[in-house]
Amino acid sequence: MAPSLSIIIPTHKRASILAECLACLDRQTIREQLEIIVVQDGKDDKTTKLLEQLSAHWLLKDGLPKPMLEYFDIPKSQQGAARNFGVQKASAPLVLFIGDDIFLAPDACEKHLFVHQSNQPKNQKTNKLHITKNEPTNQQTNDIAVLGHTTWDPALIMTPVMKYLETSGWQFGYPALEPYRHMLIPTQRQESFTYTSHISIPAPIAKQIQFREDVTLYGWEDMEWGMRLREVGIRLFYQPDAKAFHHHPMTLEQSLKRVETLGKSAVITERMNPGLSVTPKSWKKLIYPAIALLPTMRGRHAKAFLKGIRS
Repeated sequence: MAPSLSIIIPTHKRASILAECLACLDRQTIREQLEIIVVQDGKDDKTTKLLEQLSAHWLLKDGLPKPMLEYFDIPKSQQGAARNFGVQKASAPLVLFIGDDIFLAPDACEKHLFVHQSNQPKNQKTNKLHITKNEPTNQQTNDIAVLGHTTWDPALIMTPVMKYLETSGWQFGYPALEPYRHMLIPTQRQESFTYTSHISIPAPIAKQIQFREDVTLYGWEDMEWGMRLREVGIRLFYQPDAKAFHHHPMTLEQSLKRVETLGKSAVITERMNPGLSVTPKSWKKLIYPAIALLPTMRGRHAKAFLKGIRS
């Protein structure tokens, strides 16, 4: 049976986390409809050994239908290049991008697939899609991406900075999406939420609107990609029932270093795509230095962001 959903996972030297990620995919309710494509961004012996072992025993574990598993390696580039490579290898009509530290709930893939396969005439007044629960059709929607919900892995010890990152938007901005549960996110805001750690999209669109491969710093490649999706008329639908858990412990020092990198990459990405606006401007440019003086979590992150912008 041809797969219904291809899952693209870029990875770099995180074999143990990747193993857990793949184990979660093996527990999906529609696992027999899945194609898993792992792309090593720079070959790593431990990861290669893991994938070789999994591939050898993948179909023998319990005698039940399994997802298809393929793996490739490319010269060290960035996640965007790895995603683009994976999309070209995908054979399903839909692709789901996740990170190697994203653990999907057992029915997450089913939730993504349901939205894409449901009849979806748009209600322009409410931005809602008319989806009749438990009555999917075979109609394929070609103009939406579907964002699932991601939160910290409950197995992790939650630090104060991790709690801050989840509510502030520095990591994910899901609190801002509460008014748009099971709805299309307003067009003017949607690129801010095109999180490629957990987003699905028709494969032809992913092949047409590729990630930039000239990005050298982590930061805004998701948003830049999302802006180009918006420009060609792709809408973003929020499906909070497709749940995922982010297994990535974070200390305050690590978070501040990450935000400093975000500041550096913000300047570079705005030069690449002038339509993108992520550095403080107008009144924000005036107030941001004042916020950066505060001895608070918000103040310390603002200070790190400004440091990156000015470096």
